[in-house]
Amino acid sequence: MDTQSLETLTEQVLSKLAQQPKGALRLFHGRGRCFTGLEQITVDWLEGQVLIALFKEPTPDELDTFNEEIISWTRKAEWRDSKAQSLLLQHRSRDKSPTECLWGDYQKRQVVNEEGLIFQLDLGKNQNSGLFLDMRYGRRWVRENSQNKRVLNLFAYTCGFSIAAIDGGADFVVNLDMAKAVLNRGRENHRLNQHDLNKVKFFDHDIFKSWGKIKKYGKYDLIIVDPPTFQLGSFALTKDYQKILRRLPELLTENGQVLACVNDPNIPAQFLIDGMGDEAPHLEYQYRLANPPEFLDIDIESGLKALIFQKTPDKEVN
Repeated sequence: MDTQSLETLTEQVLSKLAQQPKGALRLFHGRGRCFTGLEQITVDWLEGQVLIALFKEPTPDELDTFNEEIISWTRKAEWRDSKAQSLLLQHRSRDKSPTECLWGDYQKRQVVNEEGLIFQLDLGKNQNSGLFLDMRYGRRWVRENSQNKRVLNLFAYTCGFSIAAIDGGADFVVNLDMAKAVLNRGRENHRLNQHDLNKVKFFDHDIFKSWGKIKKYGKYDLIIVDPPTFQLGSFALTKDYQKILRRLPELLTENGQVLACVNDPNIPAQFLIDGMGDEAPHLEYQYRLANPPEFLDIDIESGLKALIFQKTPDKEVN
């Protein structure tokens, strides 16, 4: 992080603050490798809290210089006009990814509004806050395509897709994730949005031991698959995704859809397209969702891949 790159960071962030951001969105995405020297930095706006994440540990001198630069933001007119409440720094390369408050009033539990949907975030407790901002268009798509549908949300995390589906008029959603704590957060998110919980199920189970329970509530009009790249002892994307893909046809209604996602920068979209062709050939690739413009990336295949597939029973399979 040299002086010039830090000046670029300040210029980029202040220009976004000048637009007086609302809700939850990314102000700066260095991970997209479009800004030399800033590849290990992201900056998010979370309803007035500005969260900076450092993905690589700098030297002590570099960290001092960096902190001095970002604290200088709080003395700028753009910062004051944005009504920012705090400046937080998360050290993602350190054990447990600790977060420190460099300025202002640190709210560890932050409620944010994304396009009218309400989410509770936990800042500083975990590596991730509870809402992946790059999936905003995915949640929007689910919201727009869930009317009167039965939805299965695999690897549900804090149930962002479930929130979007119920808000979009879904009849019923099944959420499955191994971590009970994140599903509990998802249940609270539904309550924040004043949703009818009789329309939502939460199962904290291993997906590979739960097909019977999943089928009990099927078939589904829409299935969402958004797995982690790696989950110790339970899931490795490159060898386990195929096991899920081959199960999809039996779980879907006649014209059911699938939103399948990959967020590993080293795995291209073609991995999913080829995998679906091999394991579930009756599911035809339709299109890829765009990523939000603030997640600018030098290589489109390094960013989030969110692909739509459609079940086509009459498709000829070789």
